[in-house]
Amino acid sequence: MRGMFVTGTGTGVGKTLVAAGLLKALRDEEVAVLPVKPVQTGCTEVNGMLSAPDLEFSIRMAGLQPDAQLLDLMCPFRYTPSCSPHLAGRLSGIQPDVKTIVNKMERLSNSCDFLVAEGAGGILVPLNENEKMLDLMIELNWPVILVAREDLGTINHSLLSITVLKNAGLRITAVVVNHLTEDTSIITEDNPRAIAKFGEVPLTMDIPYMPGVDESACNVSFMRTMSILAGKILELS
Repeated sequence: MRGMFVTGTGTGVGKTLVAAGLLKALRDEEVAVLPVKPVQTGCTEVNGMLSAPDLEFSIRMAGLQPDAQLLDLMCPFRYTPSCSPHLAGRLSGIQPDVKTIVNKMERLSNSCDFLVAEGAGGILVPLNENEKMLDLMIELNWPVILVAREDLGTINHSLLSITVLKNAGLRITAVVVNHLTEDTSIITEDNPRAIAKFGEVPLTMDIPYMPGVDESACNVSFMRTMSILAGKILELS
């Protein structure tokens, strides 16, 4: 089973955007790749089923049309409350766990050559009362993409995340700094350089602010960055 894992320094930093962009870039290179969102909270009910918004975004960008069975493998744990996976699982009575997730991913891998997995929240978010997202990442042992925001405070959050990943023996392919607003300053310009220097990561890339993420697949600059990153991932996988 081959793949890569997209994680972030926290919630709302742009993991879904990067995961979807990489999925499309790999498919544009004719790689047989499918998305995985192991745990999704904040789901909404559509036609009697819980719809995973992050996964659906990736599916739309890649132009996929998976059936119900594939959708179940792509996102085995779905919850309505917008909260940590362990709390959503506790409230529902069904906790996500690493063994089940990996089993579903192995079955999904029979339908493709490569998987792009997107975590929930940050690296240390609890999956259940005993396991964290990091435990899943260690079990998979895939190259990792760390997504970070661009503004004040991101250096500390990014370096802490990088330290945790390295201490766990995981390979960081790149840190992607996502500009969440159009505001720029000497701080937002210097932060990616500081993360690259003090984090000692092999590659740091910037995503400029995009007011309409639904049109990101048509953004030439964004997709060029994703294509470069996809090429790097294929080299290491």
